[in-house]
Amino acid sequence: MTKETGNHEPGQMNRRGVFRGAAMLGGVGAAGLFTPSGPFRALAAEPVQTPGAINPGATTALAEEAKSIVRWTGTTPPEWVVPRGETDHDVVVVGAGHSGVSISYWLRRRGIGRVLTIDQAEPGQAGIWRNVGRMRQLNTPKTLPGPARDNAALGFRAWYETLYGTGAFDALERVPRLAWADYLAWFQQTTETQVGYRTRLLDIEPVGSVLRLHLETEGVRRVVTTRKIVLASGYLGGGGPNVPDFVRTLPTRFWSHTGTPFALAPLAGKVVGVLGAGASAFDAAGAALEAGAAQVHLFSRKDFINYRTGSTPPPSTSGSPYPAPLGLSYNLPEEVRWRNQLLRNRAVSSVMSDEVIRAVSSDRFYLHLNSSWSNVAVGSNGKVSVKTETAPYQFDFVIAGTGYRTDVSTRPELARFHQSISLWGDRYKPAPGEENPIGNYYPYLGSGFQFQPKQGVSADFLRNIHVFNPSGRLSFDAAVSDISSAALYPILVEAIARDFFAEGVDLGASKRVLNAVPPQRPDPSLYQRAIRS
Repeated sequence: MTKETGNHEPGQMNRRGVFRGAAMLGGVGAAGLFTPSGPFRALAAEPVQTPGAINPGATTALAEEAKSIVRWTGTTPPEWVVPRGETDHDVVVVGAGHSGVSISYWLRRRGIGRVLTIDQAEPGQAGIWRNVGRMRQLNTPKTLPGPARDNAALGFRAWYETLYGTGAFDALERVPRLAWADYLAWFQQTTETQVGYRTRLLDIEPVGSVLRLHLETEGVRRVVTTRKIVLASGYLGGGGPNVPDFVRTLPTRFWSHTGTPFALAPLAGKVVGVLGAGASAFDAAGAALEAGAAQVHLFSRKDFINYRTGSTPPPSTSGSPYPAPLGLSYNLPEEVRWRNQLLRNRAVSSVMSDEVIRAVSSDRFYLHLNSSWSNVAVGSNGKVSVKTETAPYQFDFVIAGTGYRTDVSTRPELARFHQSISLWGDRYKPAPGEENPIGNYYPYLGSGFQFQPKQGVSADFLRNIHVFNPSGRLSFDAAVSDISSAALYPILVEAIARDFFAEGVDLGASKRVLNAVPPQRPDPSLYQRAIRS
């Protein structure tokens, strides 16, 4: 067959030129939309990849132990936030992935109890792990701190070893994706974190110091008011998929972005083209092959694949000479954070070696290096035709593994005031030769992850909108919203607590206390006999 049919030709590198050798939630949401996650079970189509017999009863005992530790370290404090105006909530957290659920829980542990957590997903489907996540294992080291913080009984290791036996964790290379999803479901249930599922944030309307949130739940619109909002909305929350125009203009039935859920079963027997060579591109290629795709062609503009092994830690800041501990990088000078982002933009995305092997181990996988697409169109035969520098191809379906972009102007919930949000392009002027058009679009966040107004713009309400998604990458020099960013949760929670505490100070009351009549002296007879002159 010819290249035009999408089949491999001599001269194109296939897998042998690169390598040789080597749970869906049940019972969730039945009682309503506001619910902690229910019992877990493995997703039948994709094993959790865990050893030994499962002992679900043991995790019930572990949950009780975790709750005991909470009691031993101090019960959750009562609500101390002084009401300011008539609002429905003190904080609304948008997003119920690992970040949103964890932030909600730790806000409550800080004594901030009027918290609403919402997610547009179905119950049990929040985050990426059961829908758009297609890797077999997480890309991060298994020892990274997670949402448990200082309660080890709430941690992944305790959960995993309790479920699968002592030593099971040590045997893992990295955390299996679906095991992580099951753990997060258990964490949410154990911490009794309620989530309003199937709820979409449509619009943020500032009214004085209050935010009116326009929500939609199963087609029904309503308005709630809050003092603060946390946008823990994942990779899509900072802008959206970065899709080339020549792909975006194709009819939607012919393509999808890796950040969007799409059915794998229809790819059986099809020829699939994957644009991009990062982690999500290889994950999608491997998943398509396992779904029975006849051929999967992956195209990289580079002449190599930047892979790393499971034992290799991810790069700190793309070779930055200032690898600060996570949480301190906000204090780096602007020029250092800017240069670190510039280094990341210039770097080639890395892929875990096991995901590369997953793809190249199939004779139906074809890797095309030094290849860019042009003349992309749907032909009369109902296939997507593509030209590269060396040959034409035809595909039944195209997957864009082309990453994401940061641009607050594209977010509909920010439409009323996005032009007031301060961006790095407004605040920082790079040295000649260090210009970065991508960096210009990142919001210039405050130390509490809050939006800030452009200079000369009166928009004080922006300080009540906290951004815990990847658009905070440049300000904090960290992968905000990734698993590694769990170390940043305390910074966000403390910033919100400080604001509420400061706003609750009553200057008049403090003055009245100062000027109050001194208290009456108690009867000295209790100690009179012991007084010596």
